[in-house]
Amino acid sequence: MCGRHLSSPMRRNLLLAGASSITLAGLPRHVAVAAEPVAGNAPNSIPPAEALDRLMQGNARYAANTPSNKDFSAGRAARVPAQYPIAAIVGCADSRVAPELAFDQGPGDLFVVRVAGNFVNNDILASLEYGVEFLGVPLIMVLGHTNCGAVTAAVKVLKDGTHLPGHLPELVRAIKPAVQLANAGHGEDLVAQATLENVRLNTNRLMVSKPLIGPYVKSGKVKVVGGVYDLATGKITLL
Repeated sequence: MCGRHLSSPMRRNLLLAGASSITLAGLPRHVAVAAEPVAGNAPNSIPPAEALDRLMQGNARYAANTPSNKDFSAGRAARVPAQYPIAAIVGCADSRVAPELAFDQGPGDLFVVRVAGNFVNNDILASLEYGVEFLGVPLIMVLGHTNCGAVTAAVKVLKDGTHLPGHLPELVRAIKPAVQLANAGHGEDLVAQATLENVRLNTNRLMVSKPLIGPYVKSGKVKVVGGVYDLATGKITLL
């Protein structure tokens, strides 16, 4: 949780925690800090619809192989004091899906949290709450993708009784509701349908999440959307 919004004078007042405070980002207890919410005039204080439009225009450039972001060192020093992401992305850990590239966005533009199967658990939720409450993120996108290995594994476990080692069954439990919904629909491609249902379920969860994200969504300050990235074309389709 780096790069807190401390650029305006009102945001420079750090709340220094005492010896009993929890440790933030690995810092020693005596220097842990708590950030205040972002000021209303921050660069990412834009309507959710504008943020979504930027993402989709960026994806169109990426799919057409005409990206605008080429110099990733530009603005590096200016980004040191704070970050102003225009969107938070709940993405899969799949190495073939890189949100910053897929949306043609530069460093500091996206607040990305990733887990195999792009589902929302409490850890992911806490990160997103930080993005909304302290970074002023106006948009959250749950981004699934075609040929998802985590979804495929969940389908095999539930249909064929496949046994997975280690902590992998926890991924299956998280994705299981989506597979069950897809199976009830009797679609031809269960993995593809489960991928869609998984995005929808987690999008809906975030829209009503309490105590932070749901109220922001209800007020119109934050929008939650779902999308699926096509590995073959690079195009993202909104659900």
